[in-house]
Amino acid sequence: MRKKNYKGAKVSKRVVAKCEGVCRTYDAIQYAYANLLSETEEVKSFQVNVLLQGLEEGAYTSDFVIAKADGNLMVRECVSRKHLTKPMTPKLLDASRNYWKSHGIPLVRIIIRHKNSRPDLAS
Repeated sequence: MRKKNYKGAKVSKRVVAKCEGVCRTYDAIQYAYANLLSETEEVKSFQVNVLLQGLEEGAYTSDFVIAKADGNLMVRECVSRKHLTKPMTPKLLDASRNYWKSHGIPLVRIIIRHKNSRPDLAS
């Protein structure tokens, strides 16, 4: 999750297969996961940095909202391992989970990337 209008030092803007619009990624985790989604057959399309409207915690976005070929939606939040111990991170992840649950998407998964690993799709 990121604040709306996040101005990360390293934004990557590119066209990625299956991504709706310009794919803006703000870190290596998002970048790698966007690549993985574009290569995965069961993924029909995806959006990055989707605004969570009316969130009590403020204006934040979810990292990925994914439409699968079978019509189901998945939500994925990307987090660096080092941010898991920061107090705001669990609060925001819970807010995302609750937001999407109230919109009919019961399962939000967290993508955690170790320093030199590739993230998994984990459906």
